Amino acid sequence: MKLPGHDAMARHADEHLVTARIRLPRRIVDRPLRQVGKRLLMALAVLALTVFIVYADRAGYHDNADESIDFLDAVYYSTVTLSTTGYGDIVPHSDSARLTNVLLVTPLRVLFLIILVGTTLEVLTERTREEWRLNRWRTQLRDHTVIVGFGTKGRSAIQTLAATGLRKEQIVVVDPSAKVIEAANADGFTGVLGDATRSDVLLRAEVQRARQIVISTQRDDTAVLVTLTARQLNRGAKIVAAVREEENAPLLRQSGADAVITSASAAGRLLGLSVLSPSAGTVMEDLIQQGSGLDLIERPVIKAEVGRNVRETEDLVVSVLRGHRLLGYDDPLASPLQLTDRVITIVRASPGNSTGGDMRLTSPE
Repeated sequence: MKLPGHDAMARHADEHLVTARIRLPRRIVDRPLRQVGKRLLMALAVLALTVFIVYADRAGYHDNADESIDFLDAVYYSTVTLSTTGYGDIVPHSDSARLTNVLLVTPLRVLFLIILVGTTLEVLTERTREEWRLNRWRTQLRDHTVIVGFGTKGRSAIQTLAATGLRKEQIVVVDPSAKVIEAANADGFTGVLGDATRSDVLLRAEVQRARQIVISTQRDDTAVLVTLTARQLNRGAKIVAAVREEENAPLLRQSGADAVITSASAAGRLLGLSVLSPSAGTVMEDLIQQGSGLDLIERPVIKAEVGRNVRETEDLVVSVLRGHRLLGYDDPLASPLQLTDRVITIVRASPGNSTGGDMRLTSPE
């Protein structure tokens, strides 16, 4: 098998050693370290204010050691007071110092504890919330779509699926790059960080319960390994894989892929068609782009079309899917249409077509 050049997965080979992690999409208010830093600065500010108050009224305090209060004593007293340690070696002696402790130092002590305890509680709450979200996500995830590789091909595949009405919650992105997973989260998709050739990574993406698996890696050998692993974990899912070299397409099919798209050959054919006929190339590009101009869709045969010739339907039928056979529109066996048939048609794109409805990209179960 021909191995293409260096790709995204190879560039992040060092990240393959990282344990696979699931990252649910969320709006991040602030980074954890920055939050802790802010809390620490607030605590230091409270401590500094307490030191200033005590030192300003140092004449009202009594030290059992030397009976005088200097700046270090003020810092020491403020520290043990705010931390509620209270050794009792330095105490407020005058009425004004005691009143200052009641009205100022005690509220500052409470604020200091709230800052420290609040930071700990927030971290624990965030961890509990994240664990709850992961468990809820695993419980509710069924018949979803797994996208292996969030590069140009993966993003384009997601855009096409989203145009058919597939919700973002039903898409899981698997990629070995942390930055790529962050980008997927920013777009609203759940991401699994790890090497998709490993079964434990795909299991974290719940691939065993997926309906569709799109493999859009940049290297053909990686696509073969991912396909083999995915097919072993899920015998019934529809697997669509992309390869660069056409000679590797049969190997992908043998590995378990239901459909194989040769990206380099497809692009080359489109280039050649555009040279011979720019208008034909424009039409083909329009068909590829879902949700604009003309759309190529698959839908079930309606009752009114049963028994008719493929040319008698309102839509422009190009193929008929009967069981596991794909019949061309000019095939004598394609007509008459049967109720269990599905037809691939060319329709004018409209808002109604992009909401899902009868249009599905998956083959019948």
